[in-house]
Formats: sequence, structure tokens, C-alpha cells
Amino acid sequence: MEKINVVCLTGHRPKSLPWGYNEENLSCRIFKYDLKTIFVNAIEYGVHTFLTGMAEGFDMIATEILLELRGKYKNIKVVAVIPCENQEIKWREKQQTRYRHLLKQCDEIIILNKEYTKTCMNDRNKYMVLHSEFCIACFNGKPSGTGNTIKFAKSNNCLVKIIDINKYY
Repeated sequence: MEKINVVCLTGHRPKSLPWGYNEENLSCRIFKYDLKTIFVNAIEYGVHTFLTGMAEGFDMIATEILLELRGKYKNIKVVAVIPCENQEIKWREKQQTRYRHLLKQCDEIIILNKEYTKTCMNDRNKYMVLHSEFCIACFNGKPSGTGNTIKFAKSNNCLVKIIDINKYY
């Protein structure tokens, strides 16, 4: 996969988002509007491929928005980069259903490991960064996998757009 005009996505799980699982919350609706604007700007700049790790929280919110935008912007691809088979197995049933529904709509699915390992999430993040020119990150500033991914992206000359999730509290 060529990394020119490819964006990887990284962000927090529901426990680190202001609205948790309640995406009907006003702050989440405003966040989704802002994220959609960022994606439209990226697409109009020339981005054609988005890599998503399909985790709960930011990843699935972003994936839903991108799949919606694909209706208007036919040239974009949404690629799911899955850390391991059945990554969703311990999630709430509603989230598992949502995950599987989104996965079916992705243009491509890349599964990096057959089973869960201690490093598979980090390996997924590194894979996405190494195959991207840009990174869009939803970050609260606290030490986390998202923070590590941002550092890795910057150290690999990936241009990073950070969305400060704290402004949505």
C-alpha cells in the first residue's frame, strides 16, 4: 500500500471520551460535526484512503462518518486494520453488532494476528502509521496508546492533526 494521501486514525475508547457510550450527548454530536469537517477537508485536499483500527469509541465513530461520506466522495477507501481476529469478543453486544456492521462496509480488511497478544494493539497502530502520510488523532493529552501512536507517527514523519477531546467537556 502506497502511503501518499493515506490517513490513519487513532483515538480514545469510550471510557476516555466525555460522553462515554452516550453518543446522543450534545458534546458528541458537536464532535462528530467537527470530525466530519476535518474529513471533508482532508478528502478535498486529496486524501483517498483512511485506515481505521475499528476499536470502540473514536475509531467506530470516525468509521461511521467516513462510510457516510463515501456516498458523496466515491473515490475514498475505508480500510479496517484489525489487531486480531475477534477483537470485539469482550465488548457489549450492541458494540459487537455495530462493529460487525461497519466491518462489512469497509473496502478492505487487514487482520494482523490470528489471536490476541500483548502487543497486537500497538502493532496495529504502528502498521497504520507506517502505511500513512497523515494521522488524525482524538487525544486528551494523557499517557495512552493514542499518545504513543502520536509520538510514533511524528517520529516517522507522519503529519499529525490532533483533535483536543478536552474541549468537548
